This record gives sequence, structure tokens and C-alpha cells, in this order.
Amino acid sequence: MAKLTGRALEIVTSGQNHAHVAVPTADGTVQTVIAWTHVDDDGNLTLNTTEGRAWPKNLRRAGTATLTLLGDGNPNEYVSIRGRLIGDTADGAEEHIDQLSQKYLGESPFPYREPGEQRVRLTLEPIRVTYQAEE
Repeated sequence: MAKLTGRALEIVTSGQNHAHVAVPTADGTVQTVIAWTHVDDDGNLTLNTTEGRAWPKNLRRAGTATLTLLGDGNPNEYVSIRGRLIGDTADGAEEHIDQLSQKYLGESPFPYREPGEQRVRLTLEPIRVTYQAEE
């Protein structure tokens, strides 16, 4: 397991830096989505989505994804994290989306719930972390 430390950890945990999540698809292409993320107490990345979307299905099949976050919107500073799926649960997913909503929107509960949606919390263990900063 790789560790998120220093500025790489700051990029993920502070501010409202969105993750570009790249997931391999069944046909070998790559699907990319934008997602909210945070780091749990064990240093793993947490994501939240709803069941029925293609990207969690692709993540479950592939078992890995790469997340890239820009440092405060600066394209010359970023962290790229390759992660292995280690958690996939609906337990606590509603509370988790409320926490992410507070981080990214400044409000909780999450205001965009749809009737009947099933939230899911996905956890990725970092296996490679690359931090880049250019002047």
C-alpha cells in the first residue's frame, strides 16, 4: 500500500478539489468521471455514487481505478493515485454523501437526492501515489 502524505494528502483532503476517476471498461477503453472524494482514517480514498451507474460497475469488474486531482485548480500541480477497490457498501453511504456534500457544497444534508436512489460508498486503497508540481 502506498501512503498519501504531505502536499499530495492536502490536495485530496483540503478544499474542493474534484477527482478525475479513470476506470478501465470491459472493452479495454477507459471511462472517466468527475467525483467527490476524501481520505478515511486508514488513508484510503472514499467515493460515493448511486447504484445503476456504469462507472461503479466497471470499477467492480476491474478492481482498480486511477484518481487525479489538481492542486487548487492548478493544472501544473496534481496528485495521481492508482487504487485498488477494497470497500463497496451501502452501509453508511447516506451519511458519507452528506459529509462529502458539506466538504464540496458547504451544506448538509446532500441536496440532490433522487427518490428511490441507492447510495454506495466505494473505498480505494492507494497502491501508487504520484505527486507533481511544476513552476
